[in-house]
Amino acid sequence: MPGQQKLVIMVTHGPDEAELATIPFVMAAAALASDVEVVMGFQAEGVRLVQEGIAEKVEAPEFTPIRELLPTIRELGGKLLVCSPCIKARQIPPEGLVEGAEVVAAGRFVAEITSATNSLVY
Repeated sequence: MPGQQKLVIMVTHGPDEAELATIPFVMAAAALASDVEVVMGFQAEGVRLVQEGIAEKVEAPEFTPIRELLPTIRELGGKLLVCSPCIKARQIPPEGLVEGAEVVAAGRFVAEITSATNSLVY
């Protein structure tokens, strides 16, 4: 769609900080429901949220659990980009990531951010 807005959400907090880990997924789902293109970037401890079996366990009081938001984000076309050095440092194999997660390098993050209408970092 010409002129469509694009939001990049960088996620750096992991499951040990449930609220900061959950809010980016809430924002992504809301943006996608508003016809905003969404790219979620996972770096540092945030990569654990797209590790198979981890996000399903993260819950923050008063927020929809990530396990419910993630399928919605994928269904509505949200992109899940995961930092290659970050998963290597945590010994997470690419095949151990959730469906739809794409392992990328810094250049891809830069391209997505510089082409975005707005970006958020959590």
